[in-house]
Amino acid sequence: MSPRRRSLLLGVAGVVVALLIVLGVRLAGAGGGDDGTRPDQARPGTVLLVPGYGGSRTALTSLAARLQAEGRTADVLTLPGDGTGDLLAQADTLDTAVRDALRAGAPSVDVIGYSAGGVVTRLWVDRHAGAEVARRIVTLGSPLHGARIAGVGAALAPDACPQACRQLAPGSDLLRGITGSLPSGLPWLSIWTENDETVQPPDSARLSGAVNLSLQGLCPAARVAHSELPTDPDVVALVLTALSPTPLSEPTTCPTSAS
Repeated sequence: MSPRRRSLLLGVAGVVVALLIVLGVRLAGAGGGDDGTRPDQARPGTVLLVPGYGGSRTALTSLAARLQAEGRTADVLTLPGDGTGDLLAQADTLDTAVRDALRAGAPSVDVIGYSAGGVVTRLWVDRHAGAEVARRIVTLGSPLHGARIAGVGAALAPDACPQACRQLAPGSDLLRGITGSLPSGLPWLSIWTENDETVQPPDSARLSGAVNLSLQGLCPAARVAHSELPTDPDVVALVLTALSPTPLSEPTTCPTSAS
């Protein structure tokens, strides 16, 4: 082989190696923030609120208004259809809203998922590398491991149990696909109420890698139903603290008792 040909081949090989190194770095960073590129925790961005099953935005409008009063940009998502269709499509809708917020100049996003909206948020993190752009996540009464009522509906009345209902049945294919731990370094607070009459068992909201909080474990006298989670004063206070510029930590005092 001539010296010129050898030099050319070595040059090409060098370029290939460099490209593989760059690609390897990018792939390593695509897993959800393990590469040190987590959003700045001291710079809160836009807050996106994801409604629960059925897609009603009403339950979250009061919480969004409180966040706006604190100076935050807060938007309640409108889910596709009636909010009872494919949860993966709803995660796509969340991702679109996230990308729109980032293009508009937000440094990152905080996401609040209420009820099934928390499952949508978990899917978004899993399917759209959400940990790379989510500063913090809070879920409220979310059936992350399914809800018995959905399981009963899927088993006894499948024709009356829409796709999201079937996906929220314990042990569904969709839920089995997201049973792993969260990406490291993603601050996530999961709050639930022991008085939850909709999500049974209530600790279906427990998530490996998150700060898991039973409201009654912190506020023993609390009597909060599932529908009251987004408006309960203690829960709202916990959400505001969780999304503040200070680091997310496990609460130790009931907000009402501390006031």
